Amino acid sequence: MARNKSAADIALGGVLAAMAVAVSCLGGLIPGSTFVCPMISMLILTLVLKRCGRRIAWAWYGAVAVLSILLSADKEAAAVFVFLGYYPIVKPKLDVLPLRWLWKGLLFNSAILLMYWLLMHIFGMAQIAREFEEIGTVMTAAALLLGNATFFILDRLLAIRFRI
Repeated sequence: MARNKSAADIALGGVLAAMAVAVSCLGGLIPGSTFVCPMISMLILTLVLKRCGRRIAWAWYGAVAVLSILLSADKEAAAVFVFLGYYPIVKPKLDVLPLRWLWKGLLFNSAILLMYWLLMHIFGMAQIAREFEEIGTVMTAAALLLGNATFFILDRLLAIRFRI
């Protein structure tokens, strides 16, 4: 009896999508997991990408992004996934570019800055603006620097995942 690989890939993608949405929903329950939960979801996406291919990975990312926005209590964590969750899919293309670290840094910084601008000015999440005002400009810049360091650590982790 022949196995239907496409159906198996879609079923696996569905199960992993449910797992990623559950992880995303944990962002509102566990303090400090605003950035950890989207990273875990990105690691799950690497499994989908490696096993099911680029096309299903894009559909998976879209489904998880929409469900995370709708179901997650921590909208900031869901927004991080929406703005950066696709990174494992585009990473192989960025890895072959000259000055790849520059392009990756530009992608991360522009996505994060756009995300926070939209959250504060368009979606009216005033609590985020108050947080940035409370910590000041120097600490906001330090947080962005730490975010960059964390992103490049994630990039190395994803490179290890792609070799498996």
